[in-house]
Amino acid sequence: MVNQNLTATEIGFTHEDFAALLDKYDYHFSPGDIVPGTVFSIEPRGALIDIGAKTAAYIPIQEMSINRVDSPEEVLQSNETREFFILTDENEDGQLTLSIRRIEYMRAWERVRQLQAEDATVRSGVFATNRGGALVRIEGLRGFIPGSHISTRKPKEELVGEELPLKFLEVDEERNRLVLSHRRALVERKMNRLEVGEVVIGTVRGIKPYGAFIDIGGVSGLLHISEISHEHIDTPHSVFNVNDEVKVMIIDLDAERGRISLSTKQLEPEPGDMIKNRDLVYDKAEEMAAKYREQLLAKQQGITATPAAPAEADAIAEEDIPSAMEEAEEEIPTATEENISAVAQEVPAATETEENISAVAQEVPAATETEEEIPVAIEE
Repeated sequence: MVNQNLTATEIGFTHEDFAALLDKYDYHFSPGDIVPGTVFSIEPRGALIDIGAKTAAYIPIQEMSINRVDSPEEVLQSNETREFFILTDENEDGQLTLSIRRIEYMRAWERVRQLQAEDATVRSGVFATNRGGALVRIEGLRGFIPGSHISTRKPKEELVGEELPLKFLEVDEERNRLVLSHRRALVERKMNRLEVGEVVIGTVRGIKPYGAFIDIGGVSGLLHISEISHEHIDTPHSVFNVNDEVKVMIIDLDAERGRISLSTKQLEPEPGDMIKNRDLVYDKAEEMAAKYREQLLAKQQGITATPAAPAEADAIAEEDIPSAMEEAEEEIPTATEENISAVAQEVPAATETEENISAVAQEVPAATETEEEIPVAIEE
């Protein structure tokens, strides 16, 4: 007894002192923090994680990955140490709820923003379609391809399982919107092999009052009514029919907007030959294209060249008819608010609570089960 008293007196350290020391060095954890933790115990539908708090934290199975997980062992191993996101504050038992999914989610958005900034082309397989378009996964995030940006003759339903090259149209983490374009990726790839002034053979796939859409090797170019002939044309239907094979020259490549502008007017040996003698135009196409390229080069070098056609005809075309690029915008819409805005309201931001996430999962059925919803870049 005397020895115990002497020891306590010599050390000067009581149980109260020890408790105070624990409180002093106790970490304060807040939702949103990213902390290291070690897997303490794996449960059937989750795991207990030691992060240095008084009570082991818990990670439910639905927060273990941005992808669907059937068992905790697919992601975590006993005694493994890694980073965890603190999802909610302590419950009545003093236990914190953790997430790996949220870390992956934030890093995935960071990655796709980088890919968009680099104007990168990515590849992804279609896992579902709906009446609005097709669904893919990019870096684990759900992406949407509007129907107007799918360039294929296949029905949308047959695209499931097919891998497509894609370009980014919209990357908006705050609104949970990841929108992509298959058409733009194909046009860019095709453009890399095309040149202004090049003559190509294509097929008429559609005719509008303002021009004809020509398929050239799997991508569509616009032959505007003002670029069909130097002679006035009331309607493209008077010159072309759907499925006609035509020889056209490329006069503009706009990779940023995914547009290819075509011309037969610049191939006419004499004004009006596209109407009077189309075979002659096609026979002389390469010769006329070579002259066009010479004039283009001379213009770039600041040398005045003889125009390929009467100035009066060009003036009339420009005055009476809107440009091919303006009209093309009306024909091929991009992913706008009308396409996907309704969905953005249904999916909460990444910082919302677990209760909100669960609610969304109930409100937004899987894309493979319905064609009524247009999902955005978040897993159910």
